[in-house]
Amino acid sequence: MRKLGMIGGMSWASTRDYYELINRAVQRKVAPEASAPLLIESLDFSALRAIEDDSGWDHAADVLSESARRLVDAGAGALVICANSMHKVYDRVADAAGVPVLHIADCVGREMQAAGIKSAALVGTRNVMTESFYRRRLVSYGVDLVPPDMEQVEVIDRIIYDELMRGKATREAERTMKTWITLKERAGAEAIVLACTELSMIVDVDANVLPIFDSTRAHCRAAVEWLISDQ
Repeated sequence: MRKLGMIGGMSWASTRDYYELINRAVQRKVAPEASAPLLIESLDFSALRAIEDDSGWDHAADVLSESARRLVDAGAGALVICANSMHKVYDRVADAAGVPVLHIADCVGREMQAAGIKSAALVGTRNVMTESFYRRRLVSYGVDLVPPDMEQVEVIDRIIYDELMRGKATREAERTMKTWITLKERAGAEAIVLACTELSMIVDVDANVLPIFDSTRAHCRAAVEWLISDQ
């Protein structure tokens, strides 16, 4: 297997899920006793959490780029950024890395395209739901996205940052997401994209009123395919 670098810590809870999902898949595909060759740098998310302006995103790009270079110097042949929102600085990180960086939205988009999905609702942090850097990537795979409702955006953003990223999952948050998914079905969505690596804590990915495309799982599947590929 090849060696993969993971830029994690955003949050630690989802980085834990990446590690488990990738290794379980490697066990299934390679051998029961196999484990994935991974290099993980867990960043301090408290220094990156509340970004509100361009200078903050410039700082985030610098931090993630430095992390990427360290992982590559340590032997990583490709990288994943273990957070949807931080893909806003993907281009700068990929340029700094000089090795393939698997874009999480591409991983989701390819799976939706293969499933024939034409309309979906996107849920994640505020910047993922409302800004173009993520939405246009999915649209390029032939998926129309239901427009975001700003009141819902603010509620979900608060749940992600104030609860899920602290490892807290409440029944109230689960009910909020069930209601949101029902509303999006009525608005014409054929599927839901979980574009936050923590949302699977409060959304049952395998049992819902609409097909759920979990970005974390899609990203990990692509990572495993890279790990075991000889190309």
